[in-house]
Amino acid sequence: MNITILGTGFAALTAVKETRKQAPQAEITVIAPSKQLIYLPSIIWIPAREKDGGSLEIDLTNFFEKQNVKYIQASVLNVTNQGRTVVTTDGEYQNDGLIIATGGRFIKKLPGIEHAITPCEGISAAEAIRDRLDNMPEGTIAIGFGGNPNEPSAMRGGPMFEFLFGIDTLLRRQGRRSKFEIIFFNPAPQPGKRLGDKVPNAVLKMMAKKGIKTHLGHKMKGFESNKVITEGGEFDADLILFMPGMTGPAWLQDSEIEKSEGGMIKANALCQVSGLEKTYVAGDSGSYPGPDWQAKQAHAADLQAATATHNLISELRGSVPSETIKHELICIIDTLSHGVFIKRTEQGTILLPPCRLMHYAKKFFEWWYLRQYR
Repeated sequence: MNITILGTGFAALTAVKETRKQAPQAEITVIAPSKQLIYLPSIIWIPAREKDGGSLEIDLTNFFEKQNVKYIQASVLNVTNQGRTVVTTDGEYQNDGLIIATGGRFIKKLPGIEHAITPCEGISAAEAIRDRLDNMPEGTIAIGFGGNPNEPSAMRGGPMFEFLFGIDTLLRRQGRRSKFEIIFFNPAPQPGKRLGDKVPNAVLKMMAKKGIKTHLGHKMKGFESNKVITEGGEFDADLILFMPGMTGPAWLQDSEIEKSEGGMIKANALCQVSGLEKTYVAGDSGSYPGPDWQAKQAHAADLQAATATHNLISELRGSVPSETIKHELICIIDTLSHGVFIKRTEQGTILLPPCRLMHYAKKFFEWWYLRQYR
């Protein structure tokens, strides 16, 4: 059986491992523009120089050799023929089973959004924040995130809290926090509610304690080079960090694959692409049924990839796929010195107060997670 996996992010690589474990004889083909994993959770430490961007770019050559993977360097243009054909910049490739893990993209429609840095776009964005901070003697820093109104799960709020608290800690260490005003903005009156009902109050208390101002509950209208504009007013800012909501990958727009209202690949509870056999999706490019607190994060991508792989192999072997997605949200909001641990499942939320140990736990997890790919 030839199983093709699209992408080299968290979901794609978990799908590779699970496929090799469950179907040792399978032919695995990976199609992606780059043979690299970018470990995005750790870019929060780049502005403080606790991480170098190069250390977060993992060359997958050894991993692919170990897993006996055929790698094709190409960008996906479309998926046709009921999922059996992948159209790429390097031609067309056939498969017996397909896992789509090409990731999502940020919605860049707000007027003037080019004046804001979107941190999770990658290492270069985090390095741009570092360089801007280095060259600012004083000023106002605005940090916020938005969502996709048609896809509530398609947002990344956690990293923005980390940049917010991390920059506050960095400026205090440098002895120049008093020269800066930090403003957190968000269209929601209670940002972070996806993480659990107790989280918004806890996070807002942390902000108040650190002298971080807030501008909440007003729909975004746009940006200027030194201004954040909302329906509830505008304010000046010398540096703007903004994470917009997400939608599906660019190639999906003209595809026949069924899309959700938010422009993502529509999947069922098995991670199976709507209306297609032996075709699954995992990670940020998919829209999945489940609780309204689902989020786009690496841990969720790993869980979806495990489900997708199990079901695809079952289907290829002639069985009826039956494994459903495990919904679980785990994160540590890091402040450079402490970490706030949050875990949410369908049973409830665990929220621990800021703890120095959690800061080191997050760093240890990076080492532990990446050793399998190095």
